[in-house]
Amino acid sequence: MENRAPFHMLRHHQAVMIDRLCFKDSLPSQSLPAAMMNWNLLLSRARLGMAGRRAASEARTDFQRDFDRIVFSAAFRRLQDKTQVFPLSRSDYVRTRLTHSLEVSSVGRTLGTKVGDSVIQRHGLQHVYPQDFGAIVAAASLAHDIGNPPFGHSGEDAIRLWFETSPAAQELLATLTPAQRQDFLRFEGNAQGFRLIARLQSPDNPGGMQLTCATLGTFTKYPRASWLPQPAPAGIAFTKFGYFQDDAALFTEVAEHLGLLPAAPHAWHRHPLSYLVEAADDICYLIIDIEDAFRLKLLTYEEVRELLLPLTVNTGEVARRLDRIGRRKEKIEYLRAKAIGRVVEQVHACFMEHEAAILSGRFPQELLQVIPAAPLMRALKNCGETRVYVSQPVVEIEAAGFEVMAGLLQAFVTTVNDIAERGAQASPKSRMLIYLLPEQFVGHDRVPHADLYRRLLGVTDFVAGMTDSYAVTLFKKITGISLPTG
Repeated sequence: MENRAPFHMLRHHQAVMIDRLCFKDSLPSQSLPAAMMNWNLLLSRARLGMAGRRAASEARTDFQRDFDRIVFSAAFRRLQDKTQVFPLSRSDYVRTRLTHSLEVSSVGRTLGTKVGDSVIQRHGLQHVYPQDFGAIVAAASLAHDIGNPPFGHSGEDAIRLWFETSPAAQELLATLTPAQRQDFLRFEGNAQGFRLIARLQSPDNPGGMQLTCATLGTFTKYPRASWLPQPAPAGIAFTKFGYFQDDAALFTEVAEHLGLLPAAPHAWHRHPLSYLVEAADDICYLIIDIEDAFRLKLLTYEEVRELLLPLTVNTGEVARRLDRIGRRKEKIEYLRAKAIGRVVEQVHACFMEHEAAILSGRFPQELLQVIPAAPLMRALKNCGETRVYVSQPVVEIEAAGFEVMAGLLQAFVTTVNDIAERGAQASPKSRMLIYLLPEQFVGHDRVPHADLYRRLLGVTDFVAGMTDSYAVTLFKKITGISLPTG
């Protein structure tokens, strides 16, 4: 993987390969671009880090095994104590990252199965089933937030802010390459997620969890590096980044297995099914966050009804059904289910309408931006931004999260660099704090890595992997705010 072909040669090779394999006569109503991704490659069962692919068991397909591996991982379990919208909520009703991920996976499975059925019929694909598409999207959706640090998106902001503003961090970053610096200055939970499932979760395995390339490609909504030698291509797929410099060879291997179309050096066009993961995530958080806000009394029943009822099919019949439901909680649950069902149908239709553009890397938008219900979904987003995400409980905890994340990064980055540079002469504090860092994130026998970039990655891996509660508890202990008892 180190001796990659030049970009223009790779594009030519892919164009020739796809011209040989793809289905030129299967899109009678759609014009065929010069190069398109091929579904037979995009559904690759090859596992990252494995020289060959073991046959799936009779009971489970390769893609179902991907789902199971994610479910049983420690990183997935930690999502039960990571913020969705309401950090450290005392309510046992509102969603955590774990329940949100399960719901997104459920919606993703439905979307994938519907699209799979249509794609198979349109192209006459052999030896693949709609349920395979559904399992791929379900597994990728299940893992879509697995790399998020504590305190939700504010945790990502806190990591970026510390590297951007801390004098100690600035001095360290100045010695790194531009690509390495951007990994920290633009820290991204999506890239941390790829790193988790492709490397950290099973560090003794080449390829980490060794998921199929189809699932890994579908998981990666932003298939580009943090730093590009030229301006990023236009489009939603390039607004963030999907892998760290340390993991570039791993993602390149995935992209080559799948036949993803190159968009620029260190950037590829999206796997088509990643559009469905994105849609499933947005459907769930836009609609379900409104439901959670009602349960926490941030929105009234009337306000939620006004937002969700227009999203349903046959609104008159739905309204009459609502009148027959007794409790308002059940009314909102009914509206939520009906709204999700309608939007799923529209996303499926939209994907199939734009399939040729998606396969050729010429679809720059999110699917939810072009479905008929797009204005209604924007209204949900506006409500969330003005009434829910800025509510006092959310803002108070997220503001505190900035202090917690900065304090942890300052303490542990200082520790590993002090030990690396001064060894036995390091400060007593550093020689003590190093024992709070698991060996996996430091090095064998807690001897920090000689390379500064990997030392910084190890600390961010450790801090980003924490749950909300553990981050707060550890911060309090190392700063003396609270002391261990018993």
